[in-house]
Amino acid sequence: MVFAGIDAGSRAVKVVVVDAADGRVLSGKMHDQGVEQEALAADLLDQALHEAGHTRADLARVIATGYGRNQITFADSTVTEITCHAKGVRRLNADAMTIVEIGGQDSKLIRLDGSGLVRDFAMNDRCAAGTGRFLEVVAARLGTGLEDLGRMARKSLNPASISSMCVVFAETEIVGLLATGAAAADIVAGVQASIAKRVVAMAGRNMDEPVYFTGGVALVPGMAEAVAQALGRPVKVAQNPQYTGALGAALIAAGETARGLQP
Repeated sequence: MVFAGIDAGSRAVKVVVVDAADGRVLSGKMHDQGVEQEALAADLLDQALHEAGHTRADLARVIATGYGRNQITFADSTVTEITCHAKGVRRLNADAMTIVEIGGQDSKLIRLDGSGLVRDFAMNDRCAAGTGRFLEVVAARLGTGLEDLGRMARKSLNPASISSMCVVFAETEIVGLLATGAAAADIVAGVQASIAKRVVAMAGRNMDEPVYFTGGVALVPGMAEAVAQALGRPVKVAQNPQYTGALGAALIAAGETARGLQP
């Protein structure tokens, strides 16, 4: 018997399958988001089950989370991504007390209590300027890939000041900076700092360590360092940061079944 979690994020769909006996991760699959979201999730689930040596007949329960969780109609239930990221990060990093999650369309700061449960959280979902979408925009404007942004930012001698709160206006601001001869490295460093400052705005003064960084943006070179500098404290990148939401959903599925909620 196995359990599955599906994180239908705004930029990608992730699936994790865990073993019923010990919650061990058996497989994980991910694909960029598409028009047929449910069909994509179902195909990824079948791939993950096949890789783990199982079929749908072995699947005890499925929980969906993320931006598009309500579109996954074959899931047995849905759980918010706040709860799922907390569960997934804490399973992989048992000392986590604060979680910074930056995805494609929103960013979150999650505070945990001593047992790993969500104590409270703050969320920025009103503007893409604090999310991975902003990085995609600047990478496209500079004609480079996300993987090159960190290398570019490290060459910055005078990070640009990006003041716009909206990604549309921020892109216009970047165009203006390029027109005045600003170095690409300075623009990238300014964008990373701008995103990190929005995390600080969510954090306030009460933030216990260790702080873990998760979500797809955690894999963008230079972003963990930018967040750490803005927060003024160490930031660790969670293990498999793109999968923590799906992992948490799978673990919650296992917990629900253990409490007698049958699929």
